[in-house]
Amino acid sequence: MTEDMFAGIDIGTSAAKGVLVRADGSVLARAERAHGVSTPRPGWVEHDAEQIWWTEFADIARELLAAAGGARLGGLAVSGIGPCLLPADAAGDPLRPAILYGVDTRATAEIEELNGEFGAAAILERAGSPLTTQAVGPKLRWLAWNEPDIAARTELLLMASSFLVHRLTGRYVLDHQSASQCAPMYDLRKREWASDWCEVIAPWLRLPELAWPTEVVGHVTESAAAATGLPAGLPVTAGTVDAWAEAASVGVRAPGDAMVMYGTTMFLVQVLTEPRPHPGLWTTCGAWPGTYTAAAGMATSGAVTDWLRTLVGGDFAELLAAAAQVPLGSRGLLMLPYFAGERTPLFDPDARGLIAGLTLGHGRAELYRAALESIAYGVRHNLAAMSEEGGQAERLVAVGGGTRGGLWTQIVSDVTGLPQQLTAETIGACLGDARFAAAAAGVDTAAWNPVVDTVIPDPDRHEQYEPFYRHYRELYTATADISHFLAREQHRAHRSGES
Repeated sequence: MTEDMFAGIDIGTSAAKGVLVRADGSVLARAERAHGVSTPRPGWVEHDAEQIWWTEFADIARELLAAAGGARLGGLAVSGIGPCLLPADAAGDPLRPAILYGVDTRATAEIEELNGEFGAAAILERAGSPLTTQAVGPKLRWLAWNEPDIAARTELLLMASSFLVHRLTGRYVLDHQSASQCAPMYDLRKREWASDWCEVIAPWLRLPELAWPTEVVGHVTESAAAATGLPAGLPVTAGTVDAWAEAASVGVRAPGDAMVMYGTTMFLVQVLTEPRPHPGLWTTCGAWPGTYTAAAGMATSGAVTDWLRTLVGGDFAELLAAAAQVPLGSRGLLMLPYFAGERTPLFDPDARGLIAGLTLGHGRAELYRAALESIAYGVRHNLAAMSEEGGQAERLVAVGGGTRGGLWTQIVSDVTGLPQQLTAETIGACLGDARFAAAAAGVDTAAWNPVVDTVIPDPDRHEQYEPFYRHYRELYTATADISHFLAREQHRAHRSGES
């Protein structure tokens, strides 16, 4: 009998990735397509859903099928960046580019407006998260006020995963995890749409059915099969937001488990037994039925190191090697990594990057290490907020491209004082998707992607990092007013057309 294969495809911020996995968890084939984002105005970050989400999905599906060698597909799951807002008509066709997750900061006025209407405390208690640039509700209000012609034609609220599910199966479904990030439109404890608040924000919108990421919600139609090469009738699960699929890829499932994702942005997901709303975090449904999570996300991570690499020249391996020769503390440099504002736990879209302590004796090696250390301080800041919520991390698992090379993960462990487990596969969310598809088919995935190494913190270095971390926290407070002034000047310069 031919063994079933399970496919997972993820649409990320800067790349789409797919994987084909055997029932025992071994990876048979991988595929990837790189892409970028559109930033038509300061604070706007968008994707063309047709050109990126659908076209790249179909390309990856065909590439994976070509590598399958005739093996039978047993299921497919998809994930993608989120929470996003893709306004679509009744047929599911996009009406404008998708407005991306918290890195898109256009709806700040609408956040204040909705807080005034419903009450910030009431929103936190009911939705589990404060209204921030991550939330979908304010972006829907922004659409209604700023693009009323588009809003009037919008019937479906789609995200990357649900857009693909709709194209593949014809079903209009959103998973509970993604829906719980549509604050203030989802009631976290009841696990259902907050229909009264939805009616106030978007009375013209038809809300999707709700399902868990591991639930089969439909099957590939004949037309979708023709467009993608996938077999008609293939079971498709509801899918979810990429970070939660990434957490699933490394087995983060039990209460106390936490994932640190080293990517373009840094993201943390910790599993909880019950919702514990915190004003500096997102409390959401989990990826697995009945679970909850605390989530944190920094606005930049790899985006800062890539910016530095472009600025100073060299490749990542060369810069990592140079930074490894620089002593702890980067020879007296301290960086704030808020180059795109900051998400948790500050929720300050007008925060700005800062490098303190610069002298003529500093070079690219010190700058690069300072960037790595700044992200580590941000991780510690977020873990401290999670601990305040009552969700002390008991097991930390690292995943993502930034785990390669060893230096960055070691710095994070030294700064936080916590060990980090590393798994055999770091391909990320698409592997978690395949795991969802296999679980939906009844496959036991407990042995998938085992832990192969652990990064152990050095107690002496942890103690030496203490004053740097303390001053990192103080530096934001001390310079926030200046950053906000400069942010206003940047917005003003753009509006006036200055270069």
